[in-house]
Amino acid sequence: MDEGTSQDKPRFSYSAEDNTRGPVRTVSTAPAFATTLSGLEAVLEEDELSTHSPRRDGRPDSEDDEEYMERGQEADDEMADNEESPRSPMRSQRASDKSPMDSLTVRGSSPSRPDTSSSRRHQPSNKTISRASSRKSRASRQESAGSKPQGQSSDSESDVDEMRPRGSRSDLDLMMVDISNEKDWDTDLETEEPPTSYDHTGKSAYVEACKKFGVVPASYFLRHMNESSLSMKHHGLAGDGMKAIAASLVSNATINTLDISDNWLGLEGGVALCEMLKENCFITELNVSDNKLNSCTEQLCQIIEQNDTLRKVNLSGNNFDDSSAEHIANLILCTTKLESLNLSHNHLGERAGILLGPAISENLCLKELDLSWNHLRRKGAMAVGAGVKSNVYMKKVNLSWNGFGLEGSLALMDALKTNNVLEELDISNNRITTEGAVLIGKGLTVNETLKVLWMGKNPMQSAGCWGVAAAILKNPNCILETLDLSDVMVNQDFLDIWKQVQEQMPSLNMVHGGTEPPLKPKRRVHPMVKLTAYITSHNLQLVDFFNCFDKDGSMNITRDEFRQGLNRLLKETGIQLSAEEVDTLINELDANNDGEINYSELVLGQTEYQENEKRIGYTALRPMTS
Repeated sequence: MDEGTSQDKPRFSYSAEDNTRGPVRTVSTAPAFATTLSGLEAVLEEDELSTHSPRRDGRPDSEDDEEYMERGQEADDEMADNEESPRSPMRSQRASDKSPMDSLTVRGSSPSRPDTSSSRRHQPSNKTISRASSRKSRASRQESAGSKPQGQSSDSESDVDEMRPRGSRSDLDLMMVDISNEKDWDTDLETEEPPTSYDHTGKSAYVEACKKFGVVPASYFLRHMNESSLSMKHHGLAGDGMKAIAASLVSNATINTLDISDNWLGLEGGVALCEMLKENCFITELNVSDNKLNSCTEQLCQIIEQNDTLRKVNLSGNNFDDSSAEHIANLILCTTKLESLNLSHNHLGERAGILLGPAISENLCLKELDLSWNHLRRKGAMAVGAGVKSNVYMKKVNLSWNGFGLEGSLALMDALKTNNVLEELDISNNRITTEGAVLIGKGLTVNETLKVLWMGKNPMQSAGCWGVAAAILKNPNCILETLDLSDVMVNQDFLDIWKQVQEQMPSLNMVHGGTEPPLKPKRRVHPMVKLTAYITSHNLQLVDFFNCFDKDGSMNITRDEFRQGLNRLLKETGIQLSAEEVDTLINELDANNDGEINYSELVLGQTEYQENEKRIGYTALRPMTS
């Protein structure tokens, strides 16, 4: 009983620890088949070794074959004895108690059985099955499998199940899958890790960039980077500060309007800005004024030209000069999306104007152009005026605070006559004289599209304003709504003609610098001055002049005698003295009001008058003191 039990024990022992390690599979525990399978494996491995490895003992192969045959015959006999020997009652009872599906569960990573082939090679007492005997054993296993009940699985089937690749599904398994449920299907495209959400604001990229460049993060930027409009002016972002913000704006999808003016970005900040604009496709309005970007003009103009989303760009106050004009002209000429460009407060001179003029005439997308506060003069001003004349898209042009003068005024006259698109023109403070204002007025006589005209702070005086108003009166199709003549004084003549303009165009608003003050009345010349001038011009002495009135030589004359003498003298000499002035002279000479004028009173009156004149002249010349 004990001997039979020991013979039927399985060749493997499994512990609880082995049963908890990874994937499991089912292995049958039939002892006879385990012995046969172990022997078969040993034969196959020895056969492979004998085929590929040379002999070391030097014996012929025939001797080995005989030895193999003997060992195989002994193994067949032993297997037959095991199958024909009657089972003990205890073994029969144990076999009857086991269900057909009972199996042993082991870890997939552990071998289903010991490496018997390896142990047999190291144990010379074990027997080896030959290839001939293995074929017999296979046939006997098939017969025994056919004689088993329908509900039981043979050892070979169990071994086949064991050898089936893990993860493979049978047709029945696939038929039981619900194809409408996506969770039942495993594909190579599915990932175990949850998908990470995309940072549309670029906050994480900004924090990482700040760590990389050693910059303190701007809290204002972090608070407002998810808004559609962001203003970062006056933050001192030169160098690494702009690099960190640019790295964040590359992936930012919320900001549409960006203002980074007055940060003195310089070359490094400008390059970082250009790299950001290469990738960002959400910013439509950009203000980079007052950043000293003249050192990277070429890169900046190329990026703005290639960007398809920018519509409004402010480049004012960046020290652009004539050397930058070529790149700016190329931007104006080639851009196809930009609608507003501000180039004010730069140093664009005459040469720049010559380059910008043809580019302006060929532009097909700009609606607003600001060239104010530059140095456009003479030929440069004429070229810009010619460009405005040929352009058919611009509606608003600002040319104020330049030096157009008379030459520029002539070009603007032609532009106003030809251009039928322009709606607003600012030419304030351009050294436009009275003649230049009249030329511009000639352009207004035929213009039918201009709505706003700014001409203030020009030395055109009231006569120039009068010329503009007269030109408006001559154009019945003029649609002007605003005329700005601020800081230009006008006189009554202009106000009179402007009343006529208002009657013709009541909706036209006009602003001027005020009316000229009324002319001060001329200072009245004292009659004594005229009398003294006559005496001096005729080389007369005062006593000779008095004797002309004193007929009796008494050195006293009445008021009537003095008046009659003066009237006679006025006719003879042509002295311009009115009756009022004669009365004034008589009242001053008759100091004691006795009705008579003597010679001493005449001398005293002349002397007092001369002293008063000297006193008045000295007071006027004396400097003001506190």
